[in-house]
Amino acid sequence: MDFSGLSAFPITPMNEEGVDQAAFEKILQRLVDAGVNSIGVEGSTGNYPYLTEKERIQYAALAVKASRQIPVIASIGAFRTRDILLLSEQLQKSGVSALLLPLVSYHALNEDKVFFLYETVSKHVSVPVIVYDSPLISRFAFSDDLYQRICQLPHIQSIKVPSAWPNEPEAYLRLQRLMKSLPSSIQIGVSGDPTAANALKRGAKIWYSEWGGIFPQKAKELLEAAFARDEEKIFHLSLQFEPFWEMSRHYGGSIRPIAAAASILRLTDKNNLPLPLMPISMKDQDKLKRAIVENNMNLFLLGGLFLSYR
Repeated sequence: MDFSGLSAFPITPMNEEGVDQAAFEKILQRLVDAGVNSIGVEGSTGNYPYLTEKERIQYAALAVKASRQIPVIASIGAFRTRDILLLSEQLQKSGVSALLLPLVSYHALNEDKVFFLYETVSKHVSVPVIVYDSPLISRFAFSDDLYQRICQLPHIQSIKVPSAWPNEPEAYLRLQRLMKSLPSSIQIGVSGDPTAANALKRGAKIWYSEWGGIFPQKAKELLEAAFARDEEKIFHLSLQFEPFWEMSRHYGGSIRPIAAAASILRLTDKNNLPLPLMPISMKDQDKLKRAIVENNMNLFLLGGLFLSYR
């Protein structure tokens, strides 16, 4: 798998009755039509903690089938190493191109335990593994030394680092250090949509994007502008994305606003989140509707041309 470009992470629309397969297929088709470089299913935005093991295997396999040769990345995050290994085995059989390994813990982990986890997984898989660094969710911060140890392991091929943690200047310095110190086989990717363009300008190769999972065409344009260092276009596109990024900041994460956007775009029903997650307020839903139309975010493909919902 080529770890470059836009890796779009869609939601998994679901409620207490189960996953809405038809809606999931609509969202995947939107990503395929936009020509994203890879699709990341069942990540944090994809609600993996709320899915059963059977559902995770079933819908990863559906994504592989629907992706039409676009590589599919699937999360193998779980509390127990045993469950991670069982899940990784089944997901590989389903045809995913890479596995995303976030840290999931109740009791705090130290560096030795984290290294042992990645070492164990790397010995039991045959597809690439992506290191998922998400300090706010996992309550664990990867050191440069730990990254160097992990990135020497077999099958570790990319890292997903937050582009603004603990702040954007320090994240930039860290990116520069990692680019110099990690093996050339490791592709550095970034998350954190509002600051991803700056990281891509400065050497990151792949954008693991949550809002790209619902607005893939606009995200592709922003990524291409960043790679081209087109400051005017970056500024213009960032202004279009800003109302959505602000909504993510307001709700302490993107899953609820993105679920609302999916409903507004008629990709899913309104009831598309697992309890205890609740929808955003009606006032904020109205804000999203206006932002989608005013910023021309509602693109879809028809006959080879991108049109917009009205």
